[in-house]
Amino acid sequence: MQLKEIIERAKRELQNAMNLEVSTISGASKVEDGWQVTLELIERKAIPDTQDLLGSYEVHLDDAGDMMSFERKKVRRRMDTEETE
Repeated sequence: MQLKEIIERAKRELQNAMNLEVSTISGASKVEDGWQVTLELIERKAIPDTQDLLGSYEVHLDDAGDMMSFERKKVRRRMDTEETE
């Protein structure tokens, strides 16, 4: 599978599992046993939208594009800046 297909598959699989809308794809890479894709889901919508809560998730897919696992790594408000290390 190509990277674009993997990203779309991860997006669809996580949306179905969590019943939440994907806001952003923030990373994707080939790993030893498949693919790892990092996505942000809108966990709670707010008004104004800068107060939305976004959960950052890592999704692990096998080489065929089947989701093997996912894990929430952090939660932030949309207006919060990303931390850099």
